[in-house]
Amino acid sequence: MHDIRLIRENPAAFEAALSRRGLSGIASQVLTLDESRRAKILAAETAQAEMNALSKKAGAAKASGDTAGFEAIRAEVADLKANVAAMTTEADSLDRDLRNLLLTIPNLPLDVVPDGKDEDDNIEIRRWGNPRNFDFTPKEHFDIAGVKPGMDFETAAKLSGSRFVVLKGAVIRVHRALSQFMLDTHIEEHGLQETWTPVLVKEEAMYGTNQLPKFAEDSYQTTNGWWLIPTSEVTLTNSVAGDILDEAALPIRMTAHTQCFRSEAGSAGKDTTGMLRQHQFEKVEMVTICTPDTALDEHDRMTACAQAILEKLGIPYRTIVLCTGDMGFGAQKTHDLEAWLPGQNKYREISSVSTCGQFQARRMNARFRPAGGKPEFVATLNGSGLAVGRCLIAVLENGQQADGSVDLPAVLHPYLGGKTRISAHGALV
Repeated sequence: MHDIRLIRENPAAFEAALSRRGLSGIASQVLTLDESRRAKILAAETAQAEMNALSKKAGAAKASGDTAGFEAIRAEVADLKANVAAMTTEADSLDRDLRNLLLTIPNLPLDVVPDGKDEDDNIEIRRWGNPRNFDFTPKEHFDIAGVKPGMDFETAAKLSGSRFVVLKGAVIRVHRALSQFMLDTHIEEHGLQETWTPVLVKEEAMYGTNQLPKFAEDSYQTTNGWWLIPTSEVTLTNSVAGDILDEAALPIRMTAHTQCFRSEAGSAGKDTTGMLRQHQFEKVEMVTICTPDTALDEHDRMTACAQAILEKLGIPYRTIVLCTGDMGFGAQKTHDLEAWLPGQNKYREISSVSTCGQFQARRMNARFRPAGGKPEFVATLNGSGLAVGRCLIAVLENGQQADGSVDLPAVLHPYLGGKTRISAHGALV
């Protein structure tokens, strides 16, 4: 959320920054509402002061025996009291309107973020690995012979509908090995603290990490008001909501492996085959809480953590910086990692790493206390380290062989009891 004081002080800069996201007229909307709210508050306070003064006069009139004067003043006080109550109610309503408006305004992009309208304007900043030359036409993950026995979409559709999958046998073993490998790498090599969190959260947690109110349709809500998390960014980031942390405790670097749930409301018709885009999936998430002046360094560090997973798996990838038109609502700057999928003959997103500055911290009231200073809002970052299902797809497609078997990355072998391949018949061998 944005600081209303900064908008008041420099509305032109605020408007210019939002114009890079394709928005206009926002600053004037905010200031008009803010001015109405402040005017109503001032009017209520003025009337309250007048009412207090009249109350003293009423007391003096009563004490002097001036009954007529006392009754006249008391009637005037009653009228003012009703007016103060009405104006206070209006001010409260305007305050809610202003807060609701501020909650729907996206974060401001950093100056280093490239301008652009959509994904075509993103800029590649790194490429690692060379896509393999196949002596046959590579298949998509769901068409590989050795994968088919372990990837059951028909049963999932019977159970839950479209965009679900039942994994079994060798395929789920590899899926589980991937998540364990990711966690171990982040904990032992990258210094992240493993954390286990709920997947059901209160509404305020979804507001804190800006899923609400703007993107309610993208998530699932239970009948008793809980929300299913779209990623453990929600729980990890909100773990410091309302806190004042010591600066010496920062940065806090966390990782968690959880189930995630998304309605995919805005993706009708996209990636309807296979398990690239599911309603229920698993992610190993990374979240950092730090001081604002270290956020960009932490962003690069977190990006490197995600890149390291792909490199250890031998998956070719590219890293892009998203332009202003393609960047997420809460981000100041975002790096996307795209893994090479030979079955599609293209790079597809497998991780998104964002720095949010103090945007989420203001919504959560998460602060730190500098040595000898007043509390300030922390900075928050989040990123996939990685999306487990998409990583599974990349491993299967890049490792597929002409006979329908799949060679698996060496780093996974210890997690699979020394097994190295999925056979053409779907067995782990």
